[in-house]
Amino acid sequence: MPTKKPSAPHKPSSPDFHREDFPFYWVAQVHALYGVEMERALKSVDCDIPTWRVLAILHQQGTSSVSDIATHAVAKLSTVTRIVYRMKDEGLVTTATAAHDGRVTEVTLTQAGERAMQRVKDATNGIFERSFAGLTPAKIAKLNELLQILFSNLST
Repeated sequence: MPTKKPSAPHKPSSPDFHREDFPFYWVAQVHALYGVEMERALKSVDCDIPTWRVLAILHQQGTSSVSDIATHAVAKLSTVTRIVYRMKDEGLVTTATAAHDGRVTEVTLTQAGERAMQRVKDATNGIFERSFAGLTPAKIAKLNELLQILFSNLST
């Protein structure tokens, strides 16, 4: 008697597929809800998600090129360039030509940008606390490890 293959309800090609068993279903659901919550919180401090991403990247990394910001923000270079120059007009960042390569624009947070980042942190802290409630640091680390594996698999 042939052995029946185990069901794989997490695989879209499986006849037993159920969306609730598909990890990317939950990734999409979490990402969408997170975006809604972040937009609401950021609006309260006169900020938006693209600006927050640039603020956060510069806050963590310090001076960065526009292309490096685009890589970490997962955004098109042209989009990030527009955001950076809008932020420059608002006094949140400064730009300068890189000494090592005149084609590279480097971006740095101003004191106003640092203050904006602090307002964003204060406004969004509750979202992070709520999101990870009940998860230990070890579980969060494991989640990050698994997501990094997915990212690596998709990048090859």
